[in-house]
Amino acid sequence: MKISWWQWLPFQPWRVVGAVEAADEIPDRLPRNAAALVGSEAFPKWIAFDCPCRTGHRIMLNTDPGRRPAWKCASVSGGRLSIAPSVDYADGRRRCHYFVRDGKIQWAKDTIR
Repeated sequence: MKISWWQWLPFQPWRVVGAVEAADEIPDRLPRNAAALVGSEAFPKWIAFDCPCRTGHRIMLNTDPGRRPAWKCASVSGGRLSIAPSVDYADGRRRCHYFVRDGKIQWAKDTIR
């Protein structure tokens, strides 16, 4: 996955920056507000990104409709990312619950960061 210098700029909306064939090919460090697809843009299996709470945990969401639960993601080659339904991550210390719509994060009221 080739990543350009402009993708590291902090004011970027959330977007897909590339696709890899396998999850272990996702870089340890992704650009700010960036997601990577596992599979192809036409048929993604997973979407991976670092949680917008910025505490360092990675989110991996299934996008294969043949497996449950499954999320839908929309983005056009570097365009603004949307994910449905919401992302709800909890690990006992924190709960990160948010929507990704048109490249922006909308935090749910029950979030504990």
